[in-house]
Amino acid sequence: MTAASKAFLRRRTAVFFTFFFPLIIILIFGVLVRTDPAGGGLFAEPPGYYVAGYLAVVVLFTPLSRIGSEVARHRDGNRFEKLATTPLSRPEWLLAQTIVNVAVIGAASVLILVLVLVATDAAFSPSLLLLPYVVLGVALFCGVGAVIGSVADSQDGVIAASNGIALPLLFLSETFVPPSMLPAWFVPLMDLSPLTYFARGVRATTYPGAAVDAPWEFAGPYADLAVLAAFAVGFFLLGAYALPTTD
Repeated sequence: MTAASKAFLRRRTAVFFTFFFPLIIILIFGVLVRTDPAGGGLFAEPPGYYVAGYLAVVVLFTPLSRIGSEVARHRDGNRFEKLATTPLSRPEWLLAQTIVNVAVIGAASVLILVLVLVATDAAFSPSLLLLPYVVLGVALFCGVGAVIGSVADSQDGVIAASNGIALPLLFLSETFVPPSMLPAWFVPLMDLSPLTYFARGVRATTYPGAAVDAPWEFAGPYADLAVLAAFAVGFFLLGAYALPTTD
């Protein structure tokens, strides 16, 4: 884990997209563009509605690109072949990478929340439930990143695949675009995205005006957390299985 932490800090691009890219998003859409609940349009919800989306940016993009690129680098350097000669198993390797990502993204999430509270007038209610949401979200997309890194043919392929998956998920998972702005036939398909349960649950947890439009509305954010946990376990195991034993 120590080696993974140092490797992250040495990569300026990773640091930028983890800490500064989400802040740029907040400054553009939360401070400059701002929301207009009375005027309609894309940002027609109150500012507090989009806090879940800001957190989703870092929870989604960072694990996909970091783990995918790390797996691709290990494949290029024949490191998995060396790893196979050690007692460390593939799930343990992925778990160590996930713990580092949880720590890094947790720090980035705190920074995002502080900036949101300072720079915008978003209504926000702190909750301890944010911690398991962030942990499970990071674990989920670390698993997806491991799959991408295992099947992509290069590090450039990892970046292309990560962006190709992350961008549609970011805007079609109840983050920045409310279901009311999408075609009625598409709304049920949003439940197929694991990021939907992260955004919906975080919003129900932290935004006092959140309206949960789901069959399990009576259960509040706990049902979304349970579904997110199931996705996280499934994709983590899939990612660990996909890691090559040799190069």
